[in-house]
Amino acid sequence: MKKKSPNFRIGNGYDIHRLVKGRNLIIGGVQLEHPNNLGLDGHSDADVLSHSIMDALLGALSLGDIGKYFPPSDKKWKNADSLFLLSKVIDLIRHHGWEINNIDSVLVAERPKIMPHIKLMKKNISEILNIDENLIGIKATTNEKLGPEGREEGISCHSVVLLEKK
Repeated sequence: MKKKSPNFRIGNGYDIHRLVKGRNLIIGGVQLEHPNNLGLDGHSDADVLSHSIMDALLGALSLGDIGKYFPPSDKKWKNADSLFLLSKVIDLIRHHGWEINNIDSVLVAERPKIMPHIKLMKKNISEILNIDENLIGIKATTNEKLGPEGREEGISCHSVVLLEKK
């Protein structure tokens, strides 16, 4: 006998983008200033927070990843606003009959300091997802100068979501 689908689903998302000159540094829909004038490289605006949340949402329902819905080979998504992409993903999740219970994300970056911007990031994401800010956890840490984040070669984000059947 097949197991019945549970009323809760957990999704895990991860994203990393390289820091480069000549690009904006946008995280959670907030434009940050890097001390070396670096930004995140990617096909869209390279918002690692939004991307990791999207992958967590899609993964919770076994719907693939953001590359399936917004492929980098499609010029339509060039420099796309990741909050707009997130709005499309949440529409898909709700179409399947699920709602967000909560989100927990960890950003990993040596610089710039993320903490002063978390409140605005939560506001932006809560507005796009139409959920209370208290359902969104965003934390920031460094890699203690280890790995690509520690060497300031990139910024990464891990996200976990809990979905509940409507």
